[in-house]
Amino acid sequence: MEEVSLVAEAGRHTGSPSSRRLRAAGKVPAVLYGHGIEPQSLAVEAKALRIALHQEAGLNALITLDVGGTRHLAMARQIQRDAIRRTLSHVDFVIVRRDEVVSVEVPLRLVGEALAVERADGLVEQQLFALVVNATPGNIPSVIEIDVSGLGIGDAIRVGDLDLPEGVSTDLEDEEPVVLAQASRTAAEVEEADEGAPAAEAVEAADDEGTAEPAED
Repeated sequence: MEEVSLVAEAGRHTGSPSSRRLRAAGKVPAVLYGHGIEPQSLAVEAKALRIALHQEAGLNALITLDVGGTRHLAMARQIQRDAIRRTLSHVDFVIVRRDEVVSVEVPLRLVGEALAVERADGLVEQQLFALVVNATPGNIPSVIEIDVSGLGIGDAIRVGDLDLPEGVSTDLEDEEPVVLAQASRTAAEVEEADEGAPAAEAVEAADDEGTAEPAED
């Protein structure tokens, strides 16, 4: 995984007024904790933080955080955004070690074309868009790709079918559905109507016989 460096200022004042002044100055309030250290209140440049979190690894980026000359290997957690502008308003950094297993969410991306499904006017429906995986920080994939080109109507790809990189595992059940290939609703409705037609005709015929007028003697 790609690593990025970020400089943080220690000793920021806490509280809402101080945080507002920091944001107005183009900085983001933050806190650093983990592995037995006392939580530290920090401030980081908003632009540098955005760049750090917009690498290929996204929110799972491995960050070397420089706090007053002391370097910590960390990952961003508990990110908060402004409700209206969606700008970063606060971030928690947790210290990690290269040899420890952490649990993170990794996005799932569909690749390929399910031609058999398309020819049958079906739908490929993604049920799961991110997967919680367990891995050491350096082995966390940026994305897990799922090839759907071999799917046909009625097929499914489940968690147990995913090709996870070496050193990466998940606690989800193998049978958890990730992708389903289904007939379109219109096609399903037409098929259901066609199947129901003979039965409906038989019932109608029986009703007609039951209501027929008796023959005169």
